[in-house]
Amino acid sequence: MERVIYLDNAATSWPKPPEVARAMTRFLDEVGANPGRSGHRLSIEAGRIVEAAREHVAEIAGSPDPLRVIFGPNATEALNLALRGLLRPGDHVVASGVEHNSVMRPLRALEREGVAISIVRCSPEGLLDPADVERAIAPRTAMIAVAHASNVIGTLSPIAEVGAIARRHEILFLVDAAQTAGSVPINREADAIDLLAFTGHKSLLGPMGTGGLVVGERVDPTLLRPIKVGGTGSQSEREEQPAFLPDVGESGTPNAVGLAGLDAGIQWVLERGVEAIRRHEIEITQRLIDGLAAIPGVRVFGPRDASRAAAIVSFNVDGLSPSDVGFRLDERYGVLCRVGLHCAPAAHKTIGTFPIGTVRFAPGPFTTSDAIETALAAVREIATEAN
Repeated sequence: MERVIYLDNAATSWPKPPEVARAMTRFLDEVGANPGRSGHRLSIEAGRIVEAAREHVAEIAGSPDPLRVIFGPNATEALNLALRGLLRPGDHVVASGVEHNSVMRPLRALEREGVAISIVRCSPEGLLDPADVERAIAPRTAMIAVAHASNVIGTLSPIAEVGAIARRHEILFLVDAAQTAGSVPINREADAIDLLAFTGHKSLLGPMGTGGLVVGERVDPTLLRPIKVGGTGSQSEREEQPAFLPDVGESGTPNAVGLAGLDAGIQWVLERGVEAIRRHEIEITQRLIDGLAAIPGVRVFGPRDASRAAAIVSFNVDGLSPSDVGFRLDERYGVLCRVGLHCAPAAHKTIGTFPIGTVRFAPGPFTTSDAIETALAAVREIATEAN
């Protein structure tokens, strides 16, 4: 394979640790059974693998009860479960101005069904002021929904401060951790998070098709309306959906082979330490920010301090569309990135790049300093040609 520089980890992480493929191959070759649906040894082993993944998700999320981890195919379904599962007509929701469409589209659909929405504006750098969140709270506010990090510019939200506000007002707090789980320390209990949506294929280094929702103790599972119902392997004598966790949100055969890979990815992260991964990503992201900002004709968006953001940097080159820049980076230099609106028009309106979008670089735990320098040299050549 031709050598490439992969800077698209915010879309999905790559490469994966080799342990991930080995765990998935082992499951298919040596286990292969349906977890929780049979009583034979292979089904029991499949169930053990799924429960191990559940325990490691709880550990990395700072959540004490693994049974309050609901698995699903991605963070999008988890966010839908949290929003559609708990909000009712007449409720009010507060969200930030940098949310991904995985939050905004369910909210807009709920708005048509009678749920009121307040969007709190962020600064042009994507910074959310907790005081603005508190001012947006109304008598019928039932939930605050906030992205832990913008998928466009990486800006980190002050989730501990917002969580404290939610607790003070007895409001549920939903955090979209799609861009941070595995690369930025999270503690669901300490940060007063009631609902934490995560995906497995980004910083947790697992395969696509894995993710879920971590549910805090303040959430009554009997009030959680599942977005799908069916077989769970439990209470099979009843034709009603079980009302306990995690079964209330886990209908159908799980992606056990994917969860085997997810567990291997999380174990890789835990062995190295989220803090150590975070330090590496801050260092290389700061190099990106500083290097891009020094190139004439390049405009960088978001915080200039990498410690205030996830490993995501958006920029544009004067005289070229983001698509032109991305095409040249790929075809000429083997630098792979994402361009456009990144499924987050609200964020682009916040930073002033709607409807054109940006070029987005997103390094990861395997990104080297040499790769960063090569990418910067490529952008420098492209910008020089354009200007």
